[in-house]
Amino acid sequence: MLAEGIALGWILIVLGAVLLLVEVYQPGFFIAVPATVLIILGVLLLLGVLLLLGVDILTSPTGLIVGVLAAIGAASATIWLYGRLTPGHEPPTTLSRDSLVGLEGTVIAPVDPETLAGKVRLGSMEWSARSELGEIPAGRRVVVVRSEGVHVVVKEVR
Repeated sequence: MLAEGIALGWILIVLGAVLLLVEVYQPGFFIAVPATVLIILGVLLLLGVLLLLGVDILTSPTGLIVGVLAAIGAASATIWLYGRLTPGHEPPTTLSRDSLVGLEGTVIAPVDPETLAGKVRLGSMEWSARSELGEIPAGRRVVVVRSEGVHVVVKEVR
């Protein structure tokens, strides 16, 4: 029974580590909590903490209860810790390229229809831009007529 507990402990640790690696490459915070819980439960099994308490986590109802309580405690501690580590309390804002159409801004580097060397400021963001017709000098007000990939097409507001 001890060998099964040790094997299960290592399986939980490896599974938790794999989930953490997934979280690193695909951030989203949704995998980090269960990964941490799995690692903590695996370490508890390896250290034999539950066996020292006289609890056989693999076969007894008491072991199941202790395991669930340890998982809940580990999840709570992990969520609290990650909450303390993340900056700010406001939700992230997203911007889709379709939402740029109609926004007004200011030219900060001359914009022409041939190149993407031009820059416009839309709110607090700078965008590469080209004009719909003719050159637009810096300082002029423009409106976005469409978005193409990572740049916008603008026309001067008259």
